[in-house]
Formats: sequence, structure tokens, C-alpha cells
Amino acid sequence: MRTEPDAARGFLGLRFDPLDTDAAVAWLREASAAAPFAYVVTPNVDHIVRLDAVGRDDPTGLALWHAYEGAALTLCDSRVLARLARWCGVTLPVAPGSDLTVRLFDEVAQPGDRVAIIGGDPTLLAALRQKYPGLDIVQHVPPMGLLRDPAALSAAAAFGRDSRARFLLLAVGSPQQEIVAARIAALPGACGVALCVGASLDFIVGRQRRAPRLVQRLGLEWAHRLASQPRRLWRRYLVEGPRIFRLARSWRAGRGSFAPD
Repeated sequence: MRTEPDAARGFLGLRFDPLDTDAAVAWLREASAAAPFAYVVTPNVDHIVRLDAVGRDDPTGLALWHAYEGAALTLCDSRVLARLARWCGVTLPVAPGSDLTVRLFDEVAQPGDRVAIIGGDPTLLAALRQKYPGLDIVQHVPPMGLLRDPAALSAAAAFGRDSRARFLLLAVGSPQQEIVAARIAALPGACGVALCVGASLDFIVGRQRRAPRLVQRLGLEWAHRLASQPRRLWRRYLVEGPRIFRLARSWRAGRGSFAPD
């Protein structure tokens, strides 16, 4: 189900599919619960910085790189990332994962479709079932420290395979969700389409609020999130995130010197 290889666009070591949200929604409409398993990743600045930091020299870093490379679709989640790509001569349409998740529920999923969730809590499940009573929504809540718990990783992947859902939403945060997606893809008999959605479900049920549309269009959604949760996010946005400018500058100078072999 991946787009044609010659359509993909390389930037900072990843191959992005040049789909905006409308095109990604159209792609999702073609998804069948019986089709071989495929998953969608939506890298943002935080993801790219993390990928650069972990490298490929340790098992977790290698697994994370392989998870991104094995995705059926890699969509640009960040307007900041898209602008840096444009500065480097690469055009990346933006398809925010949160927008894609909302439209999946509102426009793509049909009454009777099974939607499976890995992550969240029972309150989230109840709120989604109330909001979308026509959907068959099931959930698996893994423990904290998922990447350090091989049994929990295996259980999450087995749930994803055994749910037989048309859509599987991985809501355990990055990099856990991408690695779980790759684990599911490696299991015989897995089917349906998975999206790595982070906190998107919390936005849908009103537990968190997204930035106003104008703030999003200006590429300042990160600032809105930082203001909303400063103690949790200050390091991500003020210490780690700015490394993206160095990465983009070096990539521009070398025209892909970070690209994996």
C-alpha cells in the first residue's frame, strides 16, 4: 500500500510520502480489515531529533529506524519540519496526525467497523464509545515502561494482530508506538491499518486542547503545547527540539549526508 518509490522524498534520513491530509484520508478509505497489515507514521521535529540521537548502534535505536523505514506511509506531521525541508529544497506536504485521526473517525470509519486502541485508559475508551456509538471500539492498555518489558511488548503486538480491526490506533507515545507497529507487522496473519497517533485521542474527547487554527498555520502549535504543559514539555521544546536547526543545516550542506545506508 506504499506510494510509488519515485514519489517519496528524502529528508533528514527518512523517506516521506508527499501526501497532504486530504490525500492521506483518501488512502485510508481504501483500507480493508482483511488486507495485510500496514502502518502509518507521522514524524515531527521531536521524532527526527530522537532518531538522530539514538542512531543505529544499539538494538533500540536500530529497531526504531527499522520501524520508520517499514511504514506503509511516512507523513510530515510538522509545519516547522516542512518549512525546514523547503529551505533545504524539499517540498513536504503537511498531514498532521491529529487531523488525520479526527477525520478517520468522522469521515472514514463506517458503522460496524472495529477500531482497536493500544494505549489510553478505560475512561478514554468510554468517552470514545459514547462519541462514536456505531463503531466497535476495543482497547488494550499496556503497562508503563513498555520498551523495557519484552512480555508487555509481545502482548501489545499480539493484541494488535488478534483484534482483527480495520483500524488500529497506537496511542502509547513515540518511540513506543512505532516499535509496537513494527512488531505487529512482523507477526503472521496481521491485517488492517495502524496509525501512530500519540495524544490525538485525548484531543478528540476533550482531555487536551489543540492550538487554535491560526496558531497551527503559523507553525506555533509547539508553543501552545509548551504553555499548556510547561513542566512536562520544556526540555523537549527548549533543549532538545532546537537541534533540528543544526540537523537541517548540516543536511542542506551535505544534501543527505545523514541518509541511512
